[in-house]
Amino acid sequence: MLKPVAAALVSGSLLLNPNAAFAQTPAVSQFQDVFPDSWAYSALNQLVRNYDCLAGYPDGSFRGDRALSRYEFAAALNACLQQIERLLAATTANAVLAEDMATIDQLLREFNTELAIVRGRVDGMEARVQELEASQFSTTTKLSGDITFAFNDEFGGDAVNNITRSNASITKEAVMQYRARIELLTSFTGRDRLRTRLVGSNNAPVLADSGTTGGDNPANLLFSNDGRLAMDSSLVNRNSSRVHIDLLSYSFPLGERGELSIFGAGGSHYRYADTVNPYLDDEDTGSIAISRFGQRNPIYGIGGDGSGVGLNVRLSDAIQVDLGYLANQAGTPDRGFVNGNYSVLGQVVLGGDRAKLGLSMVHAYNAANEFRFGGSGTATGSFAANLIPLALNANAGRPFSDRTLNTPVVSNSYGIEAMVQPSDFFALSGWVGLTKARLIEAGDSDIWNYAIALSFPDLGKPGSMGMLLVGSEPTLRGLEVAGSRVPLFDTDNVWHIEAAYRYQLNDRIRIIPGLIWLPALNQNEGNDDVFILSIQSQFEF
Repeated sequence: MLKPVAAALVSGSLLLNPNAAFAQTPAVSQFQDVFPDSWAYSALNQLVRNYDCLAGYPDGSFRGDRALSRYEFAAALNACLQQIERLLAATTANAVLAEDMATIDQLLREFNTELAIVRGRVDGMEARVQELEASQFSTTTKLSGDITFAFNDEFGGDAVNNITRSNASITKEAVMQYRARIELLTSFTGRDRLRTRLVGSNNAPVLADSGTTGGDNPANLLFSNDGRLAMDSSLVNRNSSRVHIDLLSYSFPLGERGELSIFGAGGSHYRYADTVNPYLDDEDTGSIAISRFGQRNPIYGIGGDGSGVGLNVRLSDAIQVDLGYLANQAGTPDRGFVNGNYSVLGQVVLGGDRAKLGLSMVHAYNAANEFRFGGSGTATGSFAANLIPLALNANAGRPFSDRTLNTPVVSNSYGIEAMVQPSDFFALSGWVGLTKARLIEAGDSDIWNYAIALSFPDLGKPGSMGMLLVGSEPTLRGLEVAGSRVPLFDTDNVWHIEAAYRYQLNDRIRIIPGLIWLPALNQNEGNDDVFILSIQSQFEF
């Protein structure tokens, strides 16, 4: 019986491949590509019925039409030999037919060298598995991390209006900064994921000043939020090499088409929602877009760095719905999960891997001087666009008391995001965002942002990438009080031009030089142009 089976195997497929994972198949009928009218069907069926040593690929195929090497055939033969040895050891009856034993003897003589090599590989693999089991970190948890070293410098900005519209000069000093992250990825069922990320960093914002924004949450000595780097992903007062929890989340499937994410800390809408910018958005790692603005529409950051839930439901292959609720004061007893700052996202994404269109809305409530396009201390866009009272009053000619503008904010943000990839080596993406924010009992504001980006995957070598982005960071374009429009001094677009290149040195090391040009810092084209240079080295482990 083994002779026709051997012929069937030589037709192209194999029983066991040491370089691939296989699943045991109880019946030939379960193979997707072996049919009852096939000439090999009967022989394979006898092999399964008599000796149960036939295995296929995880996708349920046998792939009998491909070429078979001698080593692959030896691996298949070795699998059947092991099964026959078990049968002989378990019974004294004629478990193996005499004609099959004769065929086996003949095959053993012919494939003696290959069998020795295969068995040596199997023994070595078993020893390696035992070693890994003895030394593994955890049966459920994988430890990973990354370290970024950055040389950051800024040029220009000799005459710049800061948050109070006072003219000053940006202090230009090159700095060496770092960020270290360690992440524990835990799975209890194989389909769920618990993420615990710890971060330590010394990377204060590059554009520093001797001023302050005032209020309960000062922006700690900033000339501007414009051009904030992606690696600058923590609160300014945390950037003192102290380790803190940057992200704590748990995700698990809901049925066949849904996934629910629960955030205990560090939750932002871009953590679970599709931002329709797949090549540039890497959750603030900065592995290609070096700025926070270059990664996504800033409305995904409203109400970020908090706790809450996110839900993804794929209605079909071309329609996905994202819903989420976040509260960034959930642990504060006097505010909590529902009575403090919160944001709600609803989004529909249409399309597939090559072309997508996203329609998104974020509704939020924030206490006085706590509305930000990003978590507290990690905002992007002008001070006025982030509705900081001191900046609003200065931009409007100081017609209000700071107390009048230091009021809670209710906002509705609307976004359109799109991406198209005509080839494997080029992708075009972009977005438009409008935020209509009401300063309760004070006034209404309109804030715009938009961008268009070019991505060049595998530019120069596989794994490398180039990018170019032109856009306007969040800009306050209008302010109304009691139904009357208030004239503003500075309403120019906060232009942001960014170019970066990721050179993938190997699987674990990459070098990323990038340049950001800010020709209208603090939404004022009269300010001197500012350039931010960042050369980063990132190491993964």
